Amino acid sequence: MSQALEELRQRLAEISDLSSAAGLLGWDQQTMMPERANPIRAEQLGTLSGIVHERFTDDAIGRLLQQLESEEEALRQADPDSDDAALIRVTRRDYEKSKRVPGELAVEIARAGALGHQAWVQARERSDFAAFLPFLRRNVELKRQYVELFDDEGHDDPYDVLLDDYEEGMKTAEVAALFAELRAQLVPLIAQIAQRTDAVDNALLHGEFEPARQAVLVRGVLERLGWAPDGWRLDEAEHPFAASFGPTDVRLTTRYDPKYIGMALYGGIHEMGHGLYEAGVAPQLARTPLAGGASLGLHESQSRMWENVVGRGRPFAGFLHGELQRVFPEQFGAVDAETYYRAVNKVQPSLIRVEADEATYGLHIILRFELEREMLAGTLDLADLPEAWNARMKEYLGVDVPDDALGVLQDVHWSGGEIGYFSTYALGNLIAAQLWQRARADLPQLDEQLAAGDGSELRAWLGDRLHRHGSKYPPKELVQRIVGGPIAVQPFVDYLTTKLTPLYGLT
Repeated sequence: MSQALEELRQRLAEISDLSSAAGLLGWDQQTMMPERANPIRAEQLGTLSGIVHERFTDDAIGRLLQQLESEEEALRQADPDSDDAALIRVTRRDYEKSKRVPGELAVEIARAGALGHQAWVQARERSDFAAFLPFLRRNVELKRQYVELFDDEGHDDPYDVLLDDYEEGMKTAEVAALFAELRAQLVPLIAQIAQRTDAVDNALLHGEFEPARQAVLVRGVLERLGWAPDGWRLDEAEHPFAASFGPTDVRLTTRYDPKYIGMALYGGIHEMGHGLYEAGVAPQLARTPLAGGASLGLHESQSRMWENVVGRGRPFAGFLHGELQRVFPEQFGAVDAETYYRAVNKVQPSLIRVEADEATYGLHIILRFELEREMLAGTLDLADLPEAWNARMKEYLGVDVPDDALGVLQDVHWSGGEIGYFSTYALGNLIAAQLWQRARADLPQLDEQLAAGDGSELRAWLGDRLHRHGSKYPPKELVQRIVGGPIAVQPFVDYLTTKLTPLYGLT
């Protein structure tokens, strides 16, 4: 290793440590922090964000990257899969993007996101969009300032700038085309099912479920999937999420709804998918820009696969049924496995994205993708956002929104300034179906293993092909390497149709 590469690694490790400290403060904000601490937490996060930005955009990093240009090429020629060559490439990309952002703007974006989060929590509790509106305006204003910094790159759509932060190399036009195809296939499928909606009953998922017993259930299921107390935590959050501060420090959250068992159980499995990705990154990539998922679309492919393809698939649903009978015998003792499997796969347009079934979920994302583009472009006045939201919920899903808490305020993302994020959820569904096709071909005993509650072989398969690489490869290249083609809609539609046709007697 050259002296320049060694120095770059040392600097990046320190920056990673600072970023992890900021991430830990953010995790605490959403799990344990007292409410009155929010103003000072916003300042703390702003300060740390400023320090990270200053360290990473230091001219010394630029000089090191310049010195390493020839070494990067030599490393790649010697080994096309070189970790060091990938580290230089990813660092250069991130450095060039960050160098455009003034430190003051980076600090303000972090501060506004922290303040916006707490304002969102309070506004959601009161279903008071007007109280949240000033914070949303500030976040959108800052994102527009951020986008303007990249005007000279000739993007076809200003949204490209934000999308690239979450899904490297993906263009808005590509997402729009995928979503147009997806919507064209989902709408008639959902319409067919709507004529037979009574064929599946999910009432057994609703009732009285003591949160303490739910916690026992969720913890037990996650332990079977790989959760371990010496490297993981499981806590509660208003909006469940996963965070990682290294492969040996993974934090999951879920939410216990005493009236609905699916929230905590499937929410926990969803976040476990994220955690497995982070925990599976090769140890040698720790404390570098490679030590995380290649993109949020790939990250979501893991959470959506474990939650839906595995968790709601017939084999593993049979295992979950047994666990529910053990922990909640009063509610599930007389319920057979087939009835449970049908219940967790009911298709029914609903208000809440995180509770949406697999078929209608994509329409929730398409709605948000469209609104984000209009918010950024200024073609939708933010004060009119609830009205636009409600109108599209009616148009796309046929549901009436009773209040803003169940409508425009239901998601946490905009409160923290995470605009450009939502499309990755639906991209994750598409990638998950493609990965599942390949995994089933490679693992002939997979159904039997999942029926026994054993996800270890699937976990190892994903670890070898996806997780261990972190962000070493661009996401499009990584998808191509694993499934042999680009992100596609048809495998997901085929998967849904195969599952739902016998449940609803479709033709």
